[in-house]
This record gives sequence, C-alpha cells and structure tokens, in this order.
Amino acid sequence: MTAAPIIRSLADIELIEQTPLAARDLPASTYELIQRSAARHPQAPALSFILQGTADEQAYRLSYSELLGKITQTANAFHRLGLRPGKAVSFLLPNLPQTHFTIWGGEAAGIVNAINPLLDAEHIAELIHASDSELLVTLAPFPGTDLWAKVEALRGQLPNLKEVICVDMANLLPEPQRSAVKAQRGGLPQGVLDFDELIATCPADHLESGRQFQADDIASYFHTGGTTGTPKLAPHSHRNEVAMACSMSFVTRFGPGDVALCGLPLFHVNGVIVTGLTAFYSGAEVLLATPQGYRNTALMADFWSIIERYKVSFFSGVPTIYAGLLQVPSEGRDLSSLRYALCGAAPMPMELIRQFEAKTGLTLLEGYGLTEGTCGSCANPIGGERRPGSIGLRMPYCEVAIKVLDEQGNYLRDAAQNEIGNLCIRGATVFKGYLQTSKNEGIWVDGDWFNTGDLGRLDADGYVWLTGRSKDLIIRGGHNIDPQMIEEALHKHPAVALAAAVGKPDLKAGELPVVYVQLKPGQSVSEADLLSHAAAHIPERAAVPKDVWIIEAIPVTPVGKTFKPALRFDAIRRVYESVLADLDDKIRVEVLSDDQLGQVAHIHSPQLDEALQQTIAERLAGFAVRHRLHHDA
Repeated sequence: MTAAPIIRSLADIELIEQTPLAARDLPASTYELIQRSAARHPQAPALSFILQGTADEQAYRLSYSELLGKITQTANAFHRLGLRPGKAVSFLLPNLPQTHFTIWGGEAAGIVNAINPLLDAEHIAELIHASDSELLVTLAPFPGTDLWAKVEALRGQLPNLKEVICVDMANLLPEPQRSAVKAQRGGLPQGVLDFDELIATCPADHLESGRQFQADDIASYFHTGGTTGTPKLAPHSHRNEVAMACSMSFVTRFGPGDVALCGLPLFHVNGVIVTGLTAFYSGAEVLLATPQGYRNTALMADFWSIIERYKVSFFSGVPTIYAGLLQVPSEGRDLSSLRYALCGAAPMPMELIRQFEAKTGLTLLEGYGLTEGTCGSCANPIGGERRPGSIGLRMPYCEVAIKVLDEQGNYLRDAAQNEIGNLCIRGATVFKGYLQTSKNEGIWVDGDWFNTGDLGRLDADGYVWLTGRSKDLIIRGGHNIDPQMIEEALHKHPAVALAAAVGKPDLKAGELPVVYVQLKPGQSVSEADLLSHAAAHIPERAAVPKDVWIIEAIPVTPVGKTFKPALRFDAIRRVYESVLADLDDKIRVEVLSDDQLGQVAHIHSPQLDEALQQTIAERLAGFAVRHRLHHDA
C-alpha cells in the first residue's frame, strides 16, 4: 500500500475522493482485510497484549500470520457450533486477545454482537435476546471479576442460548500463578466450553464453511442509545467496516512499524475500529493494554513508561483520559515515537488540549463519530489547521451536511454557511437502520441522510462545529447515559409530579447527570431523600444523578413537552456560580443561546478588574462551555 496523502484541508479530502471507493480494490469482508495484511506482512507484529499494565511485564505477541490463524480457528469453531451468516454470536468480555479472535472470527462465520460487560444482567439478557444469539462467549470465573456471576444470573432467561464458551484468563498468566489460580478455582463451570481448547481443535489455514463473502452481509451488531433504556442494535455490514478502516487510515496514517495502543473497550466501535481494524488494514501493530484498558490504575500510573517501551505512535481516548494523564509524571520518558492522539465522544476543553500538548509534545486531534456511522465521521486534519472547539473536517468518503428541520423533524432545506441545524451523515460507512425496525422512525431526512441528533454548523472552510444536542443523551466521560431511566426512577416516588434529567458541566467527566423535579401539589420531600431514592432505583451506577434540584415547575414547550435546553442552561449557571461564588458575591451568571457557539455563559460583575478577569478565566478554563465577561456598572 502506498502512503496515504496528508490531509491539510477539504481540498485534500476531495482529491482523495477522486478515486472512488469502488476503484480502491477493497476486500469484501473484514476477514479478507486481515487475510491481505497477513499475506503482505506475515511475520510483522499484529497484536500484543499486556495483562497487568506494567512496563516491565512480558507481552503476549502474535504476528499477522498467527493472528489470522487464531481468527480462522475461531470462525471454524463457531461454524461447528452452528453459527451461520445472518446468525449472531454474542460476546461479553474485557479486552483480551481472545476478544479480537471472537470479533473477527465471529464476523467470518456469522454476525458478532458486542455487549458492554458493565451493564446489569437484565440489560445483557435484553441484548442477547434482541440479537437472537444462540452462542455466548464470556469470561470464566477469575479472581476480581464478576462476569461469570452475571452470566449465571441470566442463563435461565435465555432459553435459546445453546452454548456458553468461556475464555479462561488464567491461561494468560505465567507459571506458577496459572496453576495456582486453576487449582484454587477448580474446573470450569459445568456445561460450558473452554475457548482455547475449543479453537485448538480447528484448522487455522482455511474456513471450513467455504464462505463466499458479500460486502453487504451483516458483520456486527453494536448497541447504542446509552447504557440505560431499551437497547438499539446498529447492524454494520462488512462494507461499512472495511470502508471505515479505509477512511480512518487517511486520518491515522498507520503503517508497518506503527503501534496503536488500545485502552478503550472492545464492545465499543472506537476500540474495535480505530485501534483495531484500521491498524490491521494498514499493517500496524495493536497493543492491547490490559483487560480493563484505561480503567486499570496500574496502566495509567505506568502509562508513559509503556509508551516508551513499546514505542507507541498513537492512542485514542476521551477527555477524562487526557485529564487523568495530565496528572501522571512523564519527565525523563522518551515519547518521541508518539505522533498524535485522537479524542472523541465528548467536547474537549481548549485549555485541556493546550496543557496536554505542552506536557507531551504530541498533537491532539479532536474527532467525532457515532455507532450508526460505524465509527468516525469528522476529524481535525493532521497536516492542516486544527481549530480548537471544532470537530474538524469530514473524513474521506464520509458525507456530512447540516439540515434545517421543522419542529416535527421534517426536512426544510440545507443550512446556510455557519447556520445551526441538524448534523446529518451518509455514505459507505453509514448503517442502513436499527435491527429493531420500530426504532427507525424519523431517523432519515432528505432521502438517505441519517440524522445524528446533534446540532452543528459548517464554516466556510468545511470545518464542523457542534453547538448542542437535539438528542438528550448525557455524556459522562464518553459514556452515554439515557436520561429516561433516571426520570422513570424519580417518577416512581409518590411525591414527584415531573422529573427531567440533563447533564451539568464537570471538569473531569465533561458532564454529570442531574435531575430537576417538580413535586405534586401539597407534597413535601427533601432533595437528599430523592437522591437516595434515585440511587436505589437506577441499575446503572454511572447514571445515578449527582444532584436533585426541586423547582416550582419544569419548563415546557408550547405543546407541553419538557423544554430541556432551559434546564441545561440552568445547570451550567448553577455550576459556574458555585465555582465563582467565593470571588465576588455580586457575580451573576446568565446562560444564553448563541448563533455560532450554541450556548455561552455570560459572567456579570460590577467589580471586574484585571485580576478578577484572570481568576475567572483560570477557574472556568477546564469547562467545555464557553464564557464571556461583562462589567456591570
């Protein structure tokens, strides 16, 4: 493969697209994509794994030919168990080499259904049922993990589940720890299959199915719509995933010898596609950094040592990761292999970008994507101007447009330059609709454009700016939270008439869930009691609100719908006033809509001298919401 051209501007993207995707001789499937890389670079490192997260441990490493062999064996094992094209195998796993075998082997044999292991058993069962899976790959009992307990709790709810296959993490331990763990635990639970033993009996050099792939065959299901509420499954075709890897390769510019560190979970498209398939497409190496990824405290404490030892050239994260890494000393570490890092999932405060780049010397690229678009749709150009606060230019072969819709969500017209509207995407990387057809109402506008639910604008140079969300998702450190479940939990309280959950700004997580409550006439209850009630009735810990604020009346639209923008603005006001309260008791914060920026906090004070301005700027620098200062006479 020739080196990808450096993207500096929209003109470079248009130049790339002068060669249509159809003329790029892309493989028909993800399996053939990995096959091609194995043919080109059979002995090059493809996948490395560190279990503990320390710089001095011995890594498990596979070459491209070995990785292809493991994936082929896994596909054959699934095929022998009855998996066929159009049928799904679900997996419930942390980040392990076997997770990659399961993903790409599952796609080679049928469809792979990725499930977040942090969900409660009820939601896991819903996703397995919705995908109509007869096979489940999960983790065998292992010290410090609870996945097997969850699987045991839900097996009775899944009568269609024919086989449970367990990955034994003890097999990844060095001796004598491996034998000690197995001796203490005993054998695997009755009636389950051992993953490593199962695939070892299968051929590694060919697919026993003899499958002929079609690019439009469904490869995977990824769940979306937050971690609470009714799950939506987004099917991705092989064409979607291969086209995404091709498009992303122009952004990441991976090549043989590059190392992409994966710390994001493999149930999420970022971990699977950016630090997975895109690296494999380009012949680079994936370093799988511990089962827990960035949630591993040892990994984070030793992060810069690991970058140095493995000569990592790229990693991808969310704002909370970068905020955490700012606290980890990097002095004396050789970080020269690091070229850049990618940040997505939530707005990145400009001050955080500045601090991180000053500390590490690497370039931080902000991007944007979503599950329905297979992964990425926009990114700041590596070789051109990065505009802080913008999600950058559309990626090659990813069409992005701003559409103006009416109150019912119907298309009116395309937005003018810098006019705010609904951010819509289409192209080879965009899915064809949710698996549950009931979820597809209103998702397409102006023909085949997918309405992301985000609001944004396009400037004269093609840079995309997010200005808000017409969806109500709360994004906590890149973790999607559906406000509906928070609201439903509060509505179960006998004193509550109405509840509306939104996100409040937070320096570390970007947003934290809060809920506004309107009480029934004549009722009385404390905010502390409502918080306790919420904690007891919300199954997802990340979704438990940080504050409950009782107000006289929830604001509504003329047709009686809850008007959440007013509540989001009020939450910003409360946070900013709290942060600034000790500076001047006459400081007043007013949050208003802005045609260009979406929302701006206006800080009013009669004492606004230069020192106070500087202090306010320092305190608010880490927040994503912009502010303006006003001197009130």
